[in-house]
Amino acid sequence: MRHGSLPGVRGRVRPLRLLGDPVLHAPCEEVTDFGPELAALVEDLFATMYAARGVGLAANQIGEPLRVFVHDCPDDEDVRHLGHVVNPRLVEAGGLELRGPEGCLSLPGLEAGTVRHDEAVVEGFTVRGEPVRVRGTGFFARCLQHECDHLDGGVYADRLTGWRRRRVLRQAARAPWARGRTAPGEP
Repeated sequence: MRHGSLPGVRGRVRPLRLLGDPVLHAPCEEVTDFGPELAALVEDLFATMYAARGVGLAANQIGEPLRVFVHDCPDDEDVRHLGHVVNPRLVEAGGLELRGPEGCLSLPGLEAGTVRHDEAVVEGFTVRGEPVRVRGTGFFARCLQHECDHLDGGVYADRLTGWRRRRVLRQAARAPWARGRTAPGEP
């Protein structure tokens, strides 16, 4: 495989935005320019996701309020799903609703049982403006729904209720990163 063919190789690692940052809590704008700046953003998203050891990352998590996310995520059969979606729309969420562990690079080190559908379909475009349809099951379906939530201005903690929500918010308030609002290891 050529060196340049790996996603993120040409990207730069950017600081992650953390819970409480306004960019995470506002809906992102549609992408209208499918030029080199968008391609560079996707490379930066991959580089940042890999550096943080994540399986998905939305553009607003690095401070860009645009409807773009990347993923490198297995499903429950351990099949790897690698790609990106520009202007994604969650067009289908079905199957069983399951509570499963969910974390987020914008809430580092925290996790909570979150209810998600175990099947999801997202439609959108590639960086070249070509239509794309991504179907996910199991853990990958959870990832697709999670990233679409980010682009709508939400984080997984918004889906929690009762003691689960209180616990995660309490843990977030006490986390070392809550003071400076930068992820561990970031400037």
